[in-house]
Amino acid sequence: MNEKEIENYFRWVVELNHGKTWKFTSPQNRGVSDRIACFPNGDVYFVELKRFGGKRSALQYIFAEDMKNLNQKYKLFSTIAEIDTWASTLKKK
Repeated sequence: MNEKEIENYFRWVVELNHGKTWKFTSPQNRGVSDRIACFPNGDVYFVELKRFGGKRSALQYIFAEDMKNLNQKYKLFSTIAEIDTWASTLKKK
């Protein structure tokens, strides 16, 4: 499955769980996550999407570490199964 298909599935799962997701681009800050997902209960996730076997860049690793240090929710998904497992843990409101 390619990255676009993973991204489309992720968007569908977020919407199914009453959330919204936006494409995240920051021209001055390379390495930011692909998407931001927000849910009615206040949860916000920074999400990196890769095709199975896809590799993150060094800047993407730095962004992930920054999010961890700021106590933000950061996720990396490369399969539908990973997205489904995550979706099963979402808090319902």
